[in-house]
Amino acid sequence: MLSASERYSIAAVICAAGSSVRMGGIKKEYQPVVPVQYDEEGRVLSVLAAAVRAFDALKRVKTLVVVVPLGHESSAQAVLPDALRTKRLRFVTGGESRQSSVYRALLSLASDPPDYVLIHDGARPWVDAALINRVIDAAIRYGAAIPTVPLIETPKECDTGGFITRHLKRSSVLAAQTPQGFAFADILTAHKKAHAHTGYTDDAELWGEWIEGRPVATVSGSKANRKITFAEDLA
Repeated sequence: MLSASERYSIAAVICAAGSSVRMGGIKKEYQPVVPVQYDEEGRVLSVLAAAVRAFDALKRVKTLVVVVPLGHESSAQAVLPDALRTKRLRFVTGGESRQSSVYRALLSLASDPPDYVLIHDGARPWVDAALINRVIDAAIRYGAAIPTVPLIETPKECDTGGFITRHLKRSSVLAAQTPQGFAFADILTAHKKAHAHTGYTDDAELWGEWIEGRPVATVSGSKANRKITFAEDLA
């Protein structure tokens, strides 16, 4: 008998449409993951493959959408093992920003919409099943949920000139991670409303701006769930 949470259809969007400018233009999602992981055929997994495999391993995730730059579908397929290239997986061409890329992915799911959707950075290859399940369960309960980790350094708010304007309390500020989980119909509505407004850094921020009266819940993130931004992040 299915549990209440297993009755819902879940999709995962893996965002890999960036240009990796801070990696010197080297597409970070296509690089080997470190520490080295191997696929079923003994080949070294790429960063993208490791991220996709984490969601593919969960039976409750029925559909996976990988968002790639224009003309990159073949390149993305080439760094994924055969075991991941199934009917569950599809590719979508991204837009000029992460926001527009996610919106395109959501639109691709709209014809057969899931109940909930997870939105994950393709450059976070160390995500694990326990974290993904925490986000899913909280999203089902609250409508929107993200993983967070405490800040280590004391945060400061600054003006454009680099001068401190506010001393924030570290205990009240958290660092957001992905995957971020949402009721699909509502996050699609939020993206439609925000389509003409750019500059959102993640989907939780966009939800907070356009979905009234439904705050985003937080669950415990993971220090291991780092995002690769610079070349040294793969060292």
